[in-house]
Amino acid sequence: MHTFKDNFSQQSDLYVKYRPHYPQGLYAYLASLTLHRELAWDCGTGNGQAATGLATFYKRVLATDPSRQQIANCLSCENVHYAIERSENCSLPSDSADLITIANALHWFDFEKFFKEAKRVLKKNGVIAAWAYGPPRISKEVDQVTAHFHNIVLNDYWRPENRLVEQEYRTIPFPFELITSPVFFSEKEMRLEDFIGFLNTWSATQRFINENNYNPIDEILPALTNAWNNDHTKNARWHLVLKTGRLP
Repeated sequence: MHTFKDNFSQQSDLYVKYRPHYPQGLYAYLASLTLHRELAWDCGTGNGQAATGLATFYKRVLATDPSRQQIANCLSCENVHYAIERSENCSLPSDSADLITIANALHWFDFEKFFKEAKRVLKKNGVIAAWAYGPPRISKEVDQVTAHFHNIVLNDYWRPENRLVEQEYRTIPFPFELITSPVFFSEKEMRLEDFIGFLNTWSATQRFINENNYNPIDEILPALTNAWNNDHTKNARWHLVLKTGRLP
């Protein structure tokens, strides 16, 4: 049985503060693909940022997440309804959703069960889109410290699901008619303390803390501070890995 692995409730408040926002152009693009804009379902919604972004384009948005703590920290929006539900078992009726989105969460799902549920919920010609991102690009010096932290310090604390993101979702099954999509980036101005907060949102960081009783960021903080080079803020840029498909 594929049980729910709660990797994010512990740091749900950090998610709201430090995770990047997705570009408005991504939501506009996805909305342009759907025949109607009545209902969008955002699965594994986390803090609800994708759901509230979709709310600009869709009459109603259902945003689901199995984590009660994540839902408690969600962004409020008039036409977004939040529900504590697993994506493999949705309360929506069949043939009801124009669009299904999965923002940085698909790699945690039970693929077989979820895709069966997605096909049930989607309208004919409905669209499904999943995206994810790895570490951001900031500067050569900062990126080197981040790579060491990600690949060396935390190497044994990443789960197989995290590796699917590193592989840019190429190995994830996607039983829909693929749509060739443009490239999108998320960008965020960050202070050093913001970036440290972002590193604390990583599930591997929290797993390291739980197993070793100290924060591994402390080990890289001098090098990271030096690489930040006294700049007040730096621009962080995440490349979004996007898979888009249509239900025939």
